[in-house]
Amino acid sequence: MAATSATTFSVGSTTSLGCKGSSITQSKAFGVKFNSKNNLGSFSGLKAATTVSCESESSFLGKESVAVLKQSITPKAQKENKGYGNCVQPQASYKVAILGASGGIGQPLALLVKMSPLVSELNLYDIANVKGVAADLSHCNTPSKVSDFTGASELANCLKGVNVVVIPAGVPRKPGMTRDDLFNINANIVKTLVEAVADNCPDAFIHIISNPVNSTVPIAAEVLRRKGVYDPKKLFGVTTLDVVRANTFVAQKKNLRLIDVDVPVVGGHAGITILPLLSKTKPSTTFTDEEVQELTVRIQNAGTEVVEAKAGAGSATLSMAYAAARFVESSLRALDGDSDVYECAFVQSDLSELPFFASRIKIGKNGVEALISSDLQGLTEYEQKALDALKPELKASIEKGIGFVQKEPVAA
Repeated sequence: MAATSATTFSVGSTTSLGCKGSSITQSKAFGVKFNSKNNLGSFSGLKAATTVSCESESSFLGKESVAVLKQSITPKAQKENKGYGNCVQPQASYKVAILGASGGIGQPLALLVKMSPLVSELNLYDIANVKGVAADLSHCNTPSKVSDFTGASELANCLKGVNVVVIPAGVPRKPGMTRDDLFNINANIVKTLVEAVADNCPDAFIHIISNPVNSTVPIAAEVLRRKGVYDPKKLFGVTTLDVVRANTFVAQKKNLRLIDVDVPVVGGHAGITILPLLSKTKPSTTFTDEEVQELTVRIQNAGTEVVEAKAGAGSATLSMAYAAARFVESSLRALDGDSDVYECAFVQSDLSELPFFASRIKIGKNGVEALISSDLQGLTEYEQKALDALKPELKASIEKGIGFVQKEPVAA
């Protein structure tokens, strides 16, 4: 989608810094390269330059954005260089908390978020083993200060003043386990953590990763509602991994440059509720019926593909961390004033008869600014049938989440 994804850095002679993109239509990230011998003030050991070059081949940006970036970044860099001895000062001003930071997703996610020049403080929480993760990350020479918090007694302090809360906490999938099998364990974990968010940082953007997302997002919404602080614009189910996979698989199948590919994915975040809209692929691409069937099924079952390949050693942790970091970076860019941030996410929606639905959204300073309905117009017969077929399962998952909270007391 049009949002920039997770920012990447190269330690040594070059540094890739995230910055505000402009009018872009692809879900791409970008690198801004600084090559002078002057040290970057906020990044000890990394290097900056007075000139800027955008490398689309090794990033997520489309061609149309490179020219815009060159126009917008270079003058800013030159202006800032005048006051800082030829150094560009990244504006690290946002506080991010990761709940479940010592887990398989939490650790790589924490590393990727630590690399963002927009993050000033990174709070890591888990019930155990988080102190070592924080100590390790704190040695990385990027701006954010890393703090660790262990156990329920420290959760409130972890959340004070946070702008973005990311929740990957929970148990991973194992071979033969469906997302629904995770429900009883992860539902209670999410409920407890969101209660703490409601009490300590009710205005934060909340990113739910813990599966099953089709149920845990409604759980979070119901908890926040009962706490009297529910803002549907600030609650997101992170479905970015479905888009990342769709873009990757389509590019491979059709021999396209991955950087150019953008496939919207709608519905939910489990099995047949994941619906890649291949007819809306950019650049415009023709698929045979067999290719549509093959790609759709692979995208829907990609999580199982990883679970089986890991043979009991875990689920999709690295790709999930990458996708989650991309969504974090998009949220931070929106909070920072970028007016052109788009991602797919599972949110409260009126695009269907269901109360929650994954679609492309526009994100602004206050959260969801718009639901992009155009993707659901002019669907193929295959896509329309798949959309109709997914709704009963998605509806049941949503109701299961809401019902879980209604049966349980919410902590005061």
